[in-house]
Amino acid sequence: METTKLALPTEAQIAWQNLDLGVFCHFGINTFCDQEWGEGKDSPELFNPKELDAAQWVKLAKDAGFKYFILTAKHHDGFCLWPTATTDYSVKSSPWKNGQGDVVRECAEACKKEGIHFGIYLSPWDRHEPCYEDVEAYDDFYSEQLTELLAQYGPIVEVWFDGAGSEGREYNWERMIGIVKKHQPDAMIFNMGQPTIRWVGNEEGLAPYPCWNTESAAKISMFSDEKVNWLPGTPDWLPAECDVPIRKLHWFWHPNDEDSLRSLDELMHIYYNSVGHGTNLLLNVSPDDRGLIPEIDAERLLEFGAEIKRRFSHPLGSASGTEKEIELTLENETSIDHVILREDITFGERVRKFEVEAYINGEWISIVEGTAIGHRYIKQFTPVKTKKLKLKVMESVESPKIIEFACYYADVEK
Repeated sequence: METTKLALPTEAQIAWQNLDLGVFCHFGINTFCDQEWGEGKDSPELFNPKELDAAQWVKLAKDAGFKYFILTAKHHDGFCLWPTATTDYSVKSSPWKNGQGDVVRECAEACKKEGIHFGIYLSPWDRHEPCYEDVEAYDDFYSEQLTELLAQYGPIVEVWFDGAGSEGREYNWERMIGIVKKHQPDAMIFNMGQPTIRWVGNEEGLAPYPCWNTESAAKISMFSDEKVNWLPGTPDWLPAECDVPIRKLHWFWHPNDEDSLRSLDELMHIYYNSVGHGTNLLLNVSPDDRGLIPEIDAERLLEFGAEIKRRFSHPLGSASGTEKEIELTLENETSIDHVILREDITFGERVRKFEVEAYINGEWISIVEGTAIGHRYIKQFTPVKTKKLKLKVMESVESPKIIEFACYYADVEK
């Protein structure tokens, strides 16, 4: 019998997938200009977050149950949040801390203190830098910035390469990926060059179902259907990350914008369609012009984290196994309205078709059916009362390896 060669994740990819939840932090010169995309012409004098408290940002992420934190060290406008040697267009030319500040360092130190992972966003597109038009000169410039960030701030969990603005542009990705591998060999590389994780393809925080970990292509940005031109050697296992702002359509803070804050129900819908489809969720929460996360955003993030915990911290029962059928027997007949399934992805994604049945009034009734399980599959359904559940794997590549088959009663309307 011929065995199918399955794509397998690295240990670093598995560790990243197990984080599930990250906070994205868009902060920079745009914060002070009521804009999303600066043109690189705004004066550094405008950057002056007098109450900046990176410890508040990171502690909030930790308290809400998020496991990693990614900062926009440089957005498309080219303004750098660390005192780079490559340009004066940075915090060192601002009045904040008399030009002696370093937002990247403050975030890195806060993450270390709170015990959560730190990641870096460094926009390849740079609207300020004059040498951007000279491909080789800019490759030198960008490589130096990347080296500064990856060599000076401790462990980096993820390097976020944004494709926006770079449609049709070729960078020296071999050189840049080499820098990542030299200084941060375990860091995830997002979507460009030779990625180890890919973009889900939208900014709504929603993954399709099924969302296989083995997709071989991804879009470069929201603004083009162009596919990213990945380097040879890009792994076959390429899990997705869903990025979305907590305020609709706005990545940076804007004044009088509170009405755009997503509701708890909207955030839970995103959770089911990202983490519940086996991807990581990267939720953007932006500091304001004081340098603080606004109270209303902070409260919503904590509320979101608490609701995830309320629904999924206490399984009514769980089972595991490598058989085609796995039964889960509860102590008493009880109401359930969710199941969570997980494969041991060390061995790849094996399940191709499955269903979950509940034993109700003397017969087995199908309550859930699907194709992919992968890292995590969460399904909500109309409550049923049962004492026994059965997971049936109808199609799989080799034997299934189910490490979690759990049920819950969250008591929420479907």
